[in-house]
Amino acid sequence: MEIIVKGRNAEVSDRFRGHVEDKLQKIEQFAPRAQRVDVELTHEPNPAQAETAKRIEITVRDKGPVIRAEASASDSYGALDLAMGKLIERLRRARDRKKEHPVKARVATPLTLTPEDVNVPAKTPKDDEPRIPTTPGEAVETQLGDSPVVVRQKLYEATPMSVDQALYEMELVGHPFYLFIDEETKQPCAVYHRHGWTYGVIRLDAKIGE
Repeated sequence: MEIIVKGRNAEVSDRFRGHVEDKLQKIEQFAPRAQRVDVELTHEPNPAQAETAKRIEITVRDKGPVIRAEASASDSYGALDLAMGKLIERLRRARDRKKEHPVKARVATPLTLTPEDVNVPAKTPKDDEPRIPTTPGEAVETQLGDSPVVVRQKLYEATPMSVDQALYEMELVGHPFYLFIDEETKQPCAVYHRHGWTYGVIRLDAKIGE
């Protein structure tokens, strides 16, 4: 299992890196086929947010759905402990579901456009470059005219799935919504949290060429 530890606006000491690697060994109990684990430490310099100045995001990449957890605390070690607690619970849920609903392994990448999901460096296109990414994993940033607004686009591979599977994978990555292609209707859809234990589904009726 490959472990990648990096910092964003934060330095990762050798001591903390070793602590992370020791903590992550527990992952193999729940995901023995995990191929890679990405850990990102982010520092928030705003003194007003001192209680959540350190944020840890852990992403487990297996042959099945991506599983992610994140947490914030006043120090890196506390944030790591909180994130690991969430991650182990999601790994346990994924393991139990595999036992109850055995399916063929596949790769399903969450379609959420956040900087934390980016594995390929973004590139800002020149005038003669395409504004839309054409390679899975590629991110392209485009500035809107002379304004400071920057639009980031990233291309993902999508495997058609059921609404139930989409809800399950949304919970595994801890995001409030999840984009997918419905395997029955072939419609682009999004599932999202509403309130309590209720969810919503948005469907797009794509009428191309009309």
